[in-house]
Amino acid sequence: MVFTIAITIVAIFAIWGAVAPDQMAHTANVAYTFSIHNFGWFYLLATLFFLIFTFYLAFSRFGSIRLGDDEDEPEYSTISWLSMLFSAGMGIGIVYWGVAEPLSHYLSPPEGVEGGTTAAARISMRYSFFHWGLHPWAIYAVIGLALAYFQFRKGYKGLISSAFIPLLGERLVSGWLGKAIDILAVIATIFGVATSLGLGALQITGGLHYLFGIPNTVAAQIIIITIVTVLFLISATSGLDKGIRLLSNANLVIAVLLMLFVWITGPTSFIFETFTTTLGSYLQNIVNMSLRLTPFSKGTWIGAWTLFYWAWWIAWAPFVGTFIARVSKGRTIKEFVIYVLLVPSLFGFVWFSVFGGTGLQMELFDGAQLAAAVKGDTTTALFVMLEQLPLSTVVSLIATLLIMIFFIASADSATFVLGMLTSDGNLNPSTRVKLTWGILQSAIAVVLLISGGLSGLQTASIVAALPFAIVLIGMCFSLLKALQEEDRERRQREKRQRQKLKQLLEEHEAIKIPVK
Repeated sequence: MVFTIAITIVAIFAIWGAVAPDQMAHTANVAYTFSIHNFGWFYLLATLFFLIFTFYLAFSRFGSIRLGDDEDEPEYSTISWLSMLFSAGMGIGIVYWGVAEPLSHYLSPPEGVEGGTTAAARISMRYSFFHWGLHPWAIYAVIGLALAYFQFRKGYKGLISSAFIPLLGERLVSGWLGKAIDILAVIATIFGVATSLGLGALQITGGLHYLFGIPNTVAAQIIIITIVTVLFLISATSGLDKGIRLLSNANLVIAVLLMLFVWITGPTSFIFETFTTTLGSYLQNIVNMSLRLTPFSKGTWIGAWTLFYWAWWIAWAPFVGTFIARVSKGRTIKEFVIYVLLVPSLFGFVWFSVFGGTGLQMELFDGAQLAAAVKGDTTTALFVMLEQLPLSTVVSLIATLLIMIFFIASADSATFVLGMLTSDGNLNPSTRVKLTWGILQSAIAVVLLISGGLSGLQTASIVAALPFAIVLIGMCFSLLKALQEEDRERRQREKRQRQKLKQLLEEHEAIKIPVK
């Protein structure tokens, strides 16, 4: 049922986007604008709640509970585990926005700051940290933690609806309500991944056009999607332990090497100083940024950036959270939260300091005019910056390779998750199901690229964030209820053991023969 209904709805949107892209984009924009204007406060409060909730679980009495049986050990090494969750989560995003976002905020900073100034440069880095730091990873951590706990600790199916059994009961979850939750998750995932495939093709062809003059046409973008599709389908047939794990490890190695190259050949001291001062400013202003809206001035910056990001992360949560849960068996809740929240966030901070800091230094002090290039075409921002460094052509090729591998890993992970969600929670979905979803999501991306309906689908996927944010809040309370119940049973079990031990000791004392 989930597979059939999800396929039908996705097909309707794909046909709509192909036949009437302008109408779909307009309708999606109206719905998105309505959700942002009327529920922006809800997005901010919900995302801050997710962050507080995950930290509470990590450092509460529940932190030692293992995601699996008490004797289970982690299935993957810590490095492979972090590589996989980072590749699925936002690896491609920081490559795309590492230079472009700080420079975009530098030109058009939040309300009250003049663009093109040193104050704009400072706040541009702080908001880049904010948009790619703890808050989005808290969204992923909430759903990943809940799913991993119920799958591996309680033995439930690998479905998002299964996480609601403690809250709603098995009868409701197995009925139409549970199916609706799973269908929503599938639709959000397929919309988001198809959009990313299209946008990724735009970035890769944009980079190739900038480097080698290859025409940035729809035909070139379709060729890129076809190549990426073939590669990730080959990876999908290799299974989780080979394809996704190896791709994710390769991603991490190449990303670190590229970052180190820019760090060493770029303004090293400036990068260290940017990281230090921005981290301090981020931590100092995190509460203010988390709850910042502009009701009195009717500013649009928060809606265009922060609320867009929060909705985008929530829309991606079913995919990323389900995948993170699948590879996290054997971790404790405290270990899960610390690694999922802090390590990727810290890596993102360093990445933005290196790439964004280098871009700002070139703009502010070297006259490189990077901001103008970003304003013209954000897909070329990374390549324009790398052009100012030694071995620019070679390094740009490596960056393009990194982007492609990130996309292959993300698409491979998405087909795995879609296979799980439409195979009744099977933790190892069949190759046939994964190939079906892989071909479908690529076909949707191609059709919408040809018709110009890609932006409409992206907006439609973000609209799905509003109902799914409510689902995530429900998952938090369901998880908390289950953890409290387990803790209560543990306390009662320990109490019975103590009473039994006391009884045995008393019986032993009663029959003990005095020694003369």
